[in-house]
Amino acid sequence: MSDATLNAVKDDPDDFAVQISDQIESFLVAVAEVAKGDEPDSAVPFLLLEVSQLLLAGGRLGAHEDIVPDERYEPDLGPEPDVDELRQKLAAMLEPIDVYSEVFDPYEPRKAPVACRISDDLADVMADLRHGMAHYRAGRTTEALWWWQFSYFSNWGSTASGALRALQSLVAHVRLNQPLDDLDGLDTDEDLAEDALAEAAGKVMAEEIAGPLGLRSAR
Repeated sequence: MSDATLNAVKDDPDDFAVQISDQIESFLVAVAEVAKGDEPDSAVPFLLLEVSQLLLAGGRLGAHEDIVPDERYEPDLGPEPDVDELRQKLAAMLEPIDVYSEVFDPYEPRKAPVACRISDDLADVMADLRHGMAHYRAGRTTEALWWWQFSYFSNWGSTASGALRALQSLVAHVRLNQPLDDLDGLDTDEDLAEDALAEAAGKVMAEEIAGPLGLRSAR
């Protein structure tokens, strides 16, 4: 589908490009608002909801046929927006539970888990999505869809999926009043062997973090 065709139906609320861009825009705005820290007591549930909704858009992009940009080379967008401030604000807000362990590729046999940070994940996803949004706002709809689809497969899809698993696990631990493994302080640049994970894990009771993060354990 060409840019001309896509732009011709841009005002149609049922158009694929419009729906994807709306979902991505909603995520960008929502995470930026959470990072301001005005309502930290609802941060985790809100992030769980927003990442879940974003991955619906990602699933639709993944199921769509390959989107081919009109131009061979990607137009220059200039300097990329800096996400470090957002990353730092999220890290400070999520400090008790920011670090989690993740298996990067479930199809790579016997791969040791790695330590990741929710704040890093969300900032990286934001950077990918903003890049595509810059094309979309400039009227390069096909280029934007191509970038969002490509980067979904290459980066932000797996990154957002990891963050979603961490957020869902956190909510489940708190609602079920189960202890959490405290992985803060682990090196997020190195793989973690199982014995290293076990040695580093300290127990953090769910009720200690439930209130500040807007969660309530089951009674």
